[in-house]
Amino acid sequence: MKIGIVAPLALILIAVGCGRSKEAPGKNDPAPVAASTATAERVTLPDRLTLYGTVTADRSAAVSSRVMANVVAVPARVGQSVAAGDVLVEIDAETTRGQEAQARGALAQARAALSLAERNYERYKALAASGSASPLELDMNRMQYEQAKGAVQQGEGAVEAASSVARESRVTAPFAGRVAARLVEAGDLAAPGRPLVTIESATGRRLVVQVPAGTVAASGLKAGQKLSVRIDGATSDLTGTVVEMSPGADAVAHTYTVTLELAGAPVATGLTGRATLDAAVRSSVLVPESAVLASGGVSLVALKDDAGKARTRVVTTGASQGGKVEILSGLSGGETVLVGLTAPPADGAPVAEAKGSAR
Repeated sequence: MKIGIVAPLALILIAVGCGRSKEAPGKNDPAPVAASTATAERVTLPDRLTLYGTVTADRSAAVSSRVMANVVAVPARVGQSVAAGDVLVEIDAETTRGQEAQARGALAQARAALSLAERNYERYKALAASGSASPLELDMNRMQYEQAKGAVQQGEGAVEAASSVARESRVTAPFAGRVAARLVEAGDLAAPGRPLVTIESATGRRLVVQVPAGTVAASGLKAGQKLSVRIDGATSDLTGTVVEMSPGADAVAHTYTVTLELAGAPVATGLTGRATLDAAVRSSVLVPESAVLASGGVSLVALKDDAGKARTRVVTTGASQGGKVEILSGLSGGETVLVGLTAPPADGAPVAEAKGSAR
């Protein structure tokens, strides 16, 4: 009787156990994930090099004077627009006027001496013709006459030089532009070669960059070539044209100095800028920006494998452009990536493709 009761109970327990064993796998399976898909593209991209430089004016000058005297006034103000010939600095002209007066006095003396030497020479020529003067006396008077003519020419040059220096007591702008720096104030001593005011052209800007010697050879960089330029603070990219290039590389830095003429809206001098140079081509992988997920400080890309399951892969990203991001490592190209996810899916989750998937 006991055996008859135990047998049905054992069959019931076995049935319940079998039912639970069949339900367990279903509960442990990851939830399906719905996402759009795209294909990781294998493309050829230029190997771009970023060149850093500083914006300079097309024309700039450190204006000075040949006069050594005290500065009387400085009408120029930093940032002021000036035309060619506008007065920038006024220097005490008393010293230069005295030098000019001395030169004119010396010239008057030389002209008087020339007049006397000329009359004596004419007199001795007449005496020599009549035999009353020796050839030596005639030669001596001819020499004195020529010396007097030379002294007059020297005096005229001295007057012109003194007048030229006197005119520099009013330092003027050599070209139209803006005052970039004011280096003296009233009362300072102006001296030959000492910059007084720095002026730069209002229009025309250049970006001066340093290019590694190896890059110049690999890219074939030359005059007239156009590069994309980004200036710090500017809202849009500019175009730079190579207008100057040093004939040789710097012996220490091994770089060429290259000057780019900037086209577009004027920018302030002194700003830093970046020019992009395509040096060579290389193979790379591109995926949509929305396919890259950040988790735990690393970049991840979710893939759909051949079985339709989600797999997560760690990648190294590069530059982004046009909605695509470059994958430097982690993908080889041709993989099906999941797009638009907000978090990495569970590994092995079934993938249900959403509408609008890009192949």
